[in-house]
Amino acid sequence: MDPSIRALELLGVLFSGGAWLCSLATTLMSTWLTLSTDLLTTETYELGLWGTCVVQELGVQECRPYNSMLGLPPDIMLARILMCVTLAAGLLALLLAVPGMHVVNSCVGRRCKRVMKMAGGALCLVTGVLGLVPVSYIAHLTVLRYFDESLPELLPRWEFGDALFCGWTAGVLHLVAGTLLLTSCLCLQKENCNSPSPIPLVRVQPGRLSIRTRSEYV
Repeated sequence: MDPSIRALELLGVLFSGGAWLCSLATTLMSTWLTLSTDLLTTETYELGLWGTCVVQELGVQECRPYNSMLGLPPDIMLARILMCVTLAAGLLALLLAVPGMHVVNSCVGRRCKRVMKMAGGALCLVTGVLGLVPVSYIAHLTVLRYFDESLPELLPRWEFGDALFCGWTAGVLHLVAGTLLLTSCLCLQKENCNSPSPIPLVRVQPGRLSIRTRSEYV
């Protein structure tokens, strides 16, 4: 096998694992949105998918989880559901891509490996889109609320937190991982088509070797 194909599938799996870890960190982080006021400069408020936190100037953090799912805002509930689906799909894509690598010895055949790797790559692309949707949706609502002219100017606004940037990074990495895995499958298929097929050898027994001669009559 061409070493470049092995490098593509190895990079795809590594990017997929890193993207899943970033998605997990995005889901657990409480810094989806941050808020700071001029009245209380020593405190910063943070909003996440599982609760809200207050961070004081000395580094003391106090978090309070949401009381019930029914009382959640619709955008937070949608983001929580989509991020959980993203984690499940990303983990399944990783579990399919790893056994599909040709450097991993398994009991499955080459064709089954290729199918598993293609399924893992396609699922990585779906996971990337699923991960980008809630992060971009929360960012879009934040921008609309930040520039809302109906609200007083003295009212503090929520701003982007570190979790949003981590989520965007995870989505892009998932898309890159899926592209690399599918590209390795296409290159492998092209290599198999271009490789010459072996010519079968036919054994001829010495006793049955027949020699045809041509006689010319004058």
